[in-house]
Amino acid sequence: MPVTSQLLRGLPRAKILASSLLPCQQHRSQLGPVAHRPASKRPSHMWQSHRHSRCYQTTSVLRSYILSPPQVNSILKANEYSFKVPEFDGKNVSSVMGFESNQLPANAPIEDRRSAATCLQTRGMLLGVFDGHAGCACAQALSERLFYYIAVSLLPHDTLCELEAAVEAGRALSPILQWHKHPNDYFSREAQTLYFNSLRTYWQELIDLTSPGEVPDTREALLNAFKRLDNDISLEAQVGDPNAFLHYWVLRVAFSGATACVAHIDGQDLFIANAGDARAVLGVQEEDGSFSAHTLSNDHSAQNEDEVARIRGEHPPSERKTVIRQDRLLGLLMPFRAFGDVKFKWSIELQKRVLESGPDQLHENEHTKFIPPNYHTPPYLTAEPEITYHKLRPQDRFMVIGSDGLWETLHRQEVVRIVGEYLTGVHQHQPLKVGGYRVTLGQMQGLLEERKARASSAFEDQNSATYLMRHAVGNNEFGTVDHERLSKMLSLPEELARMYRDDITIIISQFNPHVIGAQRQEGQS
Repeated sequence: MPVTSQLLRGLPRAKILASSLLPCQQHRSQLGPVAHRPASKRPSHMWQSHRHSRCYQTTSVLRSYILSPPQVNSILKANEYSFKVPEFDGKNVSSVMGFESNQLPANAPIEDRRSAATCLQTRGMLLGVFDGHAGCACAQALSERLFYYIAVSLLPHDTLCELEAAVEAGRALSPILQWHKHPNDYFSREAQTLYFNSLRTYWQELIDLTSPGEVPDTREALLNAFKRLDNDISLEAQVGDPNAFLHYWVLRVAFSGATACVAHIDGQDLFIANAGDARAVLGVQEEDGSFSAHTLSNDHSAQNEDEVARIRGEHPPSERKTVIRQDRLLGLLMPFRAFGDVKFKWSIELQKRVLESGPDQLHENEHTKFIPPNYHTPPYLTAEPEITYHKLRPQDRFMVIGSDGLWETLHRQEVVRIVGEYLTGVHQHQPLKVGGYRVTLGQMQGLLEERKARASSAFEDQNSATYLMRHAVGNNEFGTVDHERLSKMLSLPEELARMYRDDITIIISQFNPHVIGAQRQEGQS
């Protein structure tokens, strides 16, 4: 869907909670009242009183509309993408064999974005998942811009000078990135000049700050790229633009928000830069052939004690009880790190000044006019990423990057098991668990037959991300894909889907153990 259409759809209910505001995409369901989503997304007081009416007047409708397997497959496969990396990419033998990705919307339009690109001026591959909230604008901007900021940050001084000289002389620029995009992955043409000018200002400053022959540090490059892009998003919104559309767009980007989880893979070197609650997990194959999960990133939320301590330490003791309430920043925002979200970063005076000079569309938006409660010592939010490093080993077979919509439905160990079985074709059957349910012998026989059928049809999906998504949406209480459940979840109308699940975005990269093993031997010799 074109961005111009997305902008006019309002702000979906996502990770920002403001009980005093009306939901921006408020549809009146013809199916009757339905409760809010479970407590993982909303405080209990917001939905507790409706808990027993969650399926009020919906059950009969959902039962009467069961999608056929081809229809289910059509929905699940609509956004799948795969890319196979050439064994030799022109600079070195690649440790990445390829990647597969997919997206499944719950919001309309989807607020998640994904990006994948190969660095052409340096080495390595970039993979990223961006989970938007209060609209899709910020996540859209990140999907187009962040990799360029990272790629420029990784360029040596001499290459930066060559770029600037080419622009000055009006010559064509050598490409920095080779993008790997699904046809549905949108690029906003209207903003490209603005984006380029901001990026150019950044590399001009890097030229002044670096010296000839200096090679950038990957960790510092990732850190600087995240912080600089978030700063540019803020600055562009404050300055505005003579073009009415662009003026509105940069404000929408700044007032919405997005988390980001990005991987940079170069040979054995794997860096993860994460800001928010998307997650990267490594699939490690053990000697017995089973797979174990190795977490590569930390969620920046109330469940992370270090994050809670960091935020409380950045504000006066008088705000200790208010800076985090109901597991949300200022009682509103679930992720504790994010791009955009200037309502949690700007002073009240700056917010009012920018909004007063902004277009009429913003004045009609309740979200932008709302000031968070107990807002005394901004900024409360940062886009500074937490960066982790892992040196790849031959047993590290794949990596899964997913938005929180995936991790809310499946535990990381279950994710790794499902993907590992798909990639190897070897199913590690665990003892059949029924989770405390009373099961007759006939039902047990049915479960065992279903397991057998699932193993024989494991390659119905040609994309590992699609296969994982099928499990994330369709798994029943016994850990098997239930077609009826999957069909119901996929046939929910737009106004109901977001109440039962979040947008899901998955990128699965597969590593070449032979190349990694050879590189490790070379490094040790």
